[in-house]
Amino acid sequence: MRLLKIVLLLTILLGCKTKEEPKDIQPTKKPNILFLAIDDLRPEIGAYGSEIAVTPNLDKFASDGLLFNKAYCQEPICSPSRASLMTGARPETINVIENFTYFREANPDIVTVAQLFKSNGYETVHTGKIFHKPAWADNEKSWSREPAHDKMTIKKSKAPGGYALPENQEFSKKATAEVIAKYGENAPRNGLGKGPAYERADVEDTFYEDGYNAELAIATMKDMVEKNPDKPFFLGMGMKKPHLNWMAPSKYWDLYDPEKIKLATLTDAPENGASMGLHPSFELRARYGIPKKGPIDDEMARNLKHAYLACVSYIDAQIGKMIDALDEAGLRDNTIIMIWSDHGFHLGDMGIWCKATNYEIATRVPLMVWTPDMPKGTRGKKSDALVELVDMYPTLCELAGIEKPSHLEGHSFVPLLEDPSREWKSAAFSQFPTPALREWAANPLSKGMRETYFGPLIEEVEGKIKAQMKDKWDRELFENNLMGYAMRTQKYRFIVWKDYTNKDSEPLFYELYDHQTDPGETKNIADDNPELVKQLMGQFNKGWKGNLPQ
Repeated sequence: MRLLKIVLLLTILLGCKTKEEPKDIQPTKKPNILFLAIDDLRPEIGAYGSEIAVTPNLDKFASDGLLFNKAYCQEPICSPSRASLMTGARPETINVIENFTYFREANPDIVTVAQLFKSNGYETVHTGKIFHKPAWADNEKSWSREPAHDKMTIKKSKAPGGYALPENQEFSKKATAEVIAKYGENAPRNGLGKGPAYERADVEDTFYEDGYNAELAIATMKDMVEKNPDKPFFLGMGMKKPHLNWMAPSKYWDLYDPEKIKLATLTDAPENGASMGLHPSFELRARYGIPKKGPIDDEMARNLKHAYLACVSYIDAQIGKMIDALDEAGLRDNTIIMIWSDHGFHLGDMGIWCKATNYEIATRVPLMVWTPDMPKGTRGKKSDALVELVDMYPTLCELAGIEKPSHLEGHSFVPLLEDPSREWKSAAFSQFPTPALREWAANPLSKGMRETYFGPLIEEVEGKIKAQMKDKWDRELFENNLMGYAMRTQKYRFIVWKDYTNKDSEPLFYELYDHQTDPGETKNIADDNPELVKQLMGQFNKGWKGNLPQ
C-alpha cells in the first residue's frame, strides 16, 4: 500500500511538471558555390603531370581536393560546351552545335544551373566568361544581381583589341582594315582580321580582362557577404585565357626558359585516321603574323607555346587570389569549389593548333573539386573514373541539397568524392561536326571563307576527303550534316562518323584508338578489328543512359 502511494505521488508530480519548450533549430545555411571556369585549358598544369607549367595555386588546390584524370567535354568548342554544362543537357538535345546559336533562343524554358540555385534562395552572380559571350550571359534568368562594379577602384582597360603595346594595337587595326577592304564588312564577324596571336607587356595583372575580372569577383563576393551574410551565393568567375590571343604580363612569361619548352612530338595526323577529322588550324592562322598556309616552324611554335604557358600561369595567379580572398573572408568552410575548363587544345599535336577535334587532346579537360566535408582519404587523390562536364550540374544539386530537374542528361559524381576509385561510367561522349570543312566556330563554311586566303587550304583538305571517302563523298553531307561522335571508354577512343540529321543512317567511317598501347592516338586500328568495332558500336548505340554506373 505504501508503495502504491509513492507511485501515485510521483505520477502527480511528473504530471504537474511544465513541458519543456522545443529549442529553435536553426536551419543549416546552404553551401556557397564558387564556380571557376577557364577557357581553352588542356590539362597543362603541374597537378596533371605537366613537366613545365608553373601553376602553384591550381596544384595546391588539387593537393587538397579531388582531381579527375578522365574528364571530358561534350563538344570541344566554347558555346556548345558551356551551353551544355550550364543547362545540364547535351549539345544536340539543346540544338547548340556551333558558336552562333544562343541556347536560350533554342530553349526558352530550360533551367540553367545558376537559374536553379537562384530559385532556391541563392544570390547568383558572375564575372568574366561563363556562357560564351556577354550578349548570351542569360542575365535575366540565371543571375540575381550585377557584379559590384561600384566597389572597384581599378578602371577597366578599353585598349584596342585588348593589347597593351601600341604597335600591337596598330597591327590589330591594320589586320581588320585589310580584310574588310579585301573581303567586305562581314570578314571580322567570321573571325578574320585578328591582331597578333600573343603579347608580352610590363603591365599589372588587372590591365588584361582576366586580372580585372578576378578583382571584380573578389569585390562582388565581399559585397554579397556585407549586404546579406545569411544568404548563400553561387559565384561564377570565368577566365578568358588561355584562349587566343595569348596576352599576359611579362612576369608570367619570365617564369619560363624558352630553351626548356618542349614542342609536340606527335605531329602527324593519325595513320588511317579520318581525313575530315583534323582542320588546317584556321583559328590560329587568322592571327596577324601567322603563316596562312604551310607548317608552323619550330621557332614560332616555341613562341606560341611559351605564350600559352604564360597565360596558364597568369590564370593560375588569378584563381589563387580568388581562393585566398575566400579564405580571408572566413567562407571556405561552407563553400564548394569547382574548377573546370570548357575543352582541351592542340599545341601542334597531330600537326594542328587549337581545339575543335574529336580526339583526346581536344576533348579531355581539367576538372577539380573541393568540398568542406570531403573525406580526408579523398583529399589530394586522383580519380580515373570517366566523368563529363554535363555531370557538374547534378553534382552541385546533390551537394547543395537541391532537387535535380528532370531534363538533366548528366550523372552526379558525388559518390566519387567518397570513393574516387569505385566503378563508374562505362563511357564518356563528345562530338564535333566535320572539323576539316567547318569554320572554327563550328558553323558550315561560308562563301566568304572560301574566297579568303583560306580557300586553298579548304580545297586541299577537301581533296583528301574525296580521296579517302571515294563514292561516299557528298558535299551537302560532309559540309553540313556530318558529325563525329566520340565515345571514350577506359581503354578505347571510338569515333563514329555519320549523318546527324538521320539517326538511322549507317556510319560512313570508324576510328578506333587503343589507349593502353597508343595513348597518343597515332594509329586508327578500326579496319584491323572488325569484331571489336561491332562490340563498341553496340555500346555506342546504348548512348549515355546505357553507360551510366551500375
